[in-house]
Amino acid sequence: MSTTPRTSSVRRPLRSVRGALLALLVGGGIALTPLPALAGTTTAAPAAAPAAAAGNRAAQIAVATALAQRGKPFAWGASGPDRFDCSGLAQYAYRAAGIALPHSSRAQSTLGRPVSRTQLQPGDLLFFFHPVQHVSIYIGNGQMVYAPDYGDVVKVRNVSVLPFNTARRIA
Repeated sequence: MSTTPRTSSVRRPLRSVRGALLALLVGGGIALTPLPALAGTTTAAPAAAPAAAAGNRAAQIAVATALAQRGKPFAWGASGPDRFDCSGLAQYAYRAAGIALPHSSRAQSTLGRPVSRTQLQPGDLLFFFHPVQHVSIYIGNGQMVYAPDYGDVVKVRNVSVLPFNTARRIA
């Protein structure tokens, strides 16, 4: 029995395979449904699939990546892969889609283009409070995935649970 500790390079091939599979599915136009949280984490109740496919490939990857983080704990300043704050979750999800975001909800709220609440598409970033203090990712059907606050986990909720400020389309 070997006592050599596991390193991150052991996990890297699995992530590459997972990313390649995700790219293949998205590239083939297959609609993605929420993925379960990774094994060994507390999972929230399954959310309904987004009402409509995300507007483009990057948005689809970001939504799928964010949904796969459900059940992982909130930690201020965390950007994954085991813990998240709100802007860290958005940053992590869009990084998987090849788009770099800053780790600040206020900074993220200046990116992309504004979207009215009636024109939301899965993958749009939703910002809350005045001034902006929180961000989530719209997944469709009036739902968002987000990292709420201390003592909670990444989960899916209705967008109306927080005071809406603005929305931005990043991809």
